[in-house]
Amino acid sequence: MALAGECPGNPNALGTSRVLAISPDDFSHIGSMQYKQSLPLADHEVVITFDDGPLPPYSNIILDTLASQCVKVTYFLVGEMAHAYPAIVRRMFNEGHTLGTHSQDHPLGFERLGQARVEREIDGGIASVDAALGDPKALAPFFRIPGLGRSDTVENYTSEQHLVIWSADVVADDWFRHISAQQIAKRAISRLEEKGRGILLLHDIHPATAMALPTILKELKQRGYHVVQVVAAGERPATLPETMITSPTPDQEAWPRILKTSAASISGTAKDEPALRHRVKRALAARHRGAKLAGMTEPDYVKLNRNWQLSQF
Repeated sequence: MALAGECPGNPNALGTSRVLAISPDDFSHIGSMQYKQSLPLADHEVVITFDDGPLPPYSNIILDTLASQCVKVTYFLVGEMAHAYPAIVRRMFNEGHTLGTHSQDHPLGFERLGQARVEREIDGGIASVDAALGDPKALAPFFRIPGLGRSDTVENYTSEQHLVIWSADVVADDWFRHISAQQIAKRAISRLEEKGRGILLLHDIHPATAMALPTILKELKQRGYHVVQVVAAGERPATLPETMITSPTPDQEAWPRILKTSAASISGTAKDEPALRHRVKRALAARHRGAKLAGMTEPDYVKLNRNWQLSQF
């Protein structure tokens, strides 16, 4: 793990300040948006998490950004995506990130699923990520429910399987249609500032999130935040063998040209960036079945959080 000031080639990097090891014996449900318990973080400590991937090229771009700042995060991977892009899954692990799961197919309305479907989704997601990694010890017993759709059925089964359910403390609305990179960064930082610490939920399948991440990390550094990496207690392999990778097509591994020209939207100069970005997403979806997640409508997590808070009184 590289601390701030120890990042090769970048002495001013944000870095990762410490590693926190947790066990399902101590933490069954975490994240103040839905649960009374969250991670034991100090003031101005943040745990960064990404859902729904992997999906090229955005997952790779985000990994490049994290590597440049020596920041370690937690990924919650969808099984079918891991099956489609196992090389990216292994890259995530070999670059030191923590990997959890996010179901096999990311169905909507997870809270309405019956027992049999819940079991298939959870077990299938774990099996697919295990297969992509090639070593079940590499996978952490961490699970985030799609859409944060909690239910007794889900929570009872994850408890039986000794999984830690992760909710979140802060969201940035990066799944919204037509949201800009500038808006994502602003919401992530302002909401984190309100909390003072917490688990930040992002998605690595969206171009705007990939564009926003450098700004988010820069702001965290300037505001005195420290990144904490959460790992599962116990041993895990140091590295995994690389898989054989065929030559990628341009849209698989390279940032689309249209997004390069629209990156100026971070400073608000590209008025047509949202429409261009979504045309790129539609093109990717036509080539990759997994890209359906990129256009998926997520719940209003802020409203969900507010409703949960009201229910506590």
